[in-house]
Amino acid sequence: MTMNYQIEQIAERLRGLREALELSVNEFAQKCNVSAEDYEKWESGNSDIPMNFLFTVAQTFGIDTVELLTGDSARAQAFFVTRKGKGVNVERRKAYKYQALGSGFVGNRAEIFEVTVEPNNNPITLNTHQGQEFNLVLQGSMQMHIAGNELVLNEGDSIYFDANKPHGMKALGGEKVVFLAMIV
Repeated sequence: MTMNYQIEQIAERLRGLREALELSVNEFAQKCNVSAEDYEKWESGNSDIPMNFLFTVAQTFGIDTVELLTGDSARAQAFFVTRKGKGVNVERRKAYKYQALGSGFVGNRAEIFEVTVEPNNNPITLNTHQGQEFNLVLQGSMQMHIAGNELVLNEGDSIYFDANKPHGMKALGGEKVVFLAMIV
């Protein structure tokens, strides 16, 4: 599945959700704390949709983020096992790959991803979203920017933070970084 096709599919699910809730573009955007212009751009499928916005939509309307990303519904109610390398793959941007690890559990209270970030020379892009976030570096090193603070996390280091504060990261040392991200 190409990245553009995946973006179009996510945009279709966003539009379907908005229409099912009988909300206008302005009402939907307002509930998600984004401009109507940005929301229209994302719903059109012609622009990449920020992951933090998808988290916000899921939290605002009480649905699973993975359902927005993949269209699949969770079914497990007692437990859900994700075998190594078998999580739902979500390739959002060329440099970022997300693997959803709890996607099959009904009513999960946290979104858990294994995130792989390829090195690049771009500046750190800051995001915000509702809730709190926990990151544990599994491989490599990453530079984090959180609420005006610069930090370096190495393999085995972790951080827990308020995701409402501007935050972003990038791989260091010319090598990819792999980390566990849990959003609650």
